[in-house]
Amino acid sequence: MKGNYRKKEKIKQVLLFILLVIIASLFITPIIIVVMNSFKTNTGIGVSLFSIPKGDYFAGIDNYMVGLTFGYYPFIKAFINSVIITITSTILILLCTSMSAWYIARVGSKFTKIIYNLCIFSMVVPFQMVMYTLSKTADIFNFNTPYSISIIYLGFGAGLAIFMFTGFVKSIPIEIEEAAAIDGCNPLQTFFKVVLPICKPMFISVAILEIMWIWNDYLLPYLVLDKTKYMTIPVHLQYLQGSYGQVDLGATMAIIVMCLIPIIFIYILWQKHIIKGMIDGAVK
Repeated sequence: MKGNYRKKEKIKQVLLFILLVIIASLFITPIIIVVMNSFKTNTGIGVSLFSIPKGDYFAGIDNYMVGLTFGYYPFIKAFINSVIITITSTILILLCTSMSAWYIARVGSKFTKIIYNLCIFSMVVPFQMVMYTLSKTADIFNFNTPYSISIIYLGFGAGLAIFMFTGFVKSIPIEIEEAAAIDGCNPLQTFFKVVLPICKPMFISVAILEIMWIWNDYLLPYLVLDKTKYMTIPVHLQYLQGSYGQVDLGATMAIIVMCLIPIIFIYILWQKHIIKGMIDGAVK
């Protein structure tokens, strides 16, 4: 009986492994295709999208050089703008929403419940419903620069972040904070010295989600930023066109690869913290 049970479990594990490999392949294949085509000429991409770059169709790093220098707006400036927007917006979202979630979780009044429900409701409001009025408001209040657009991202990113932080803070024993208060900590000291270190795994989990969203976002920077002065990488991709609107596919693929590298690096670097944050939130 035990032998049959072990065989069935082993077969289940093998089938599950095969299923996960197939699912992983479906996600990895588009990335591999983009990387391969970033080393092809435009003709090579048009002739065979799925072939390995070789012979006359092999462009080497020429596509990357074209991507870095093409157009009236340099890629380096677009990259710097994306970095500034992503970092400032993520920091602002993490700081404001974590403190708000801590207040909501600990006070528990009707006012905090209303605020919490409004934040949750904001998650289901489509961006298309507010994008035109948002664009006009951003122009009026000068939120159309990489240094001020983070305020808009705070409004759109607060819902999910507060939802995740509130659930995690509720799992923290309040006795820890009461002990800090007895030792003479004021609310700010309690948050930064006690609550924040405990929430570190959740901070990283939320940060990854916000970074991936802000870094890859196209519509909000396109509507809000002054494109004659500022562009992010997704917006910059749109302007990789030659005469008569012809798109340089090789350079476009090269820029997509350069956009993927920072996100993949951050995800690999923080992967264990993401898993730990999800496990800690579930166990607590």
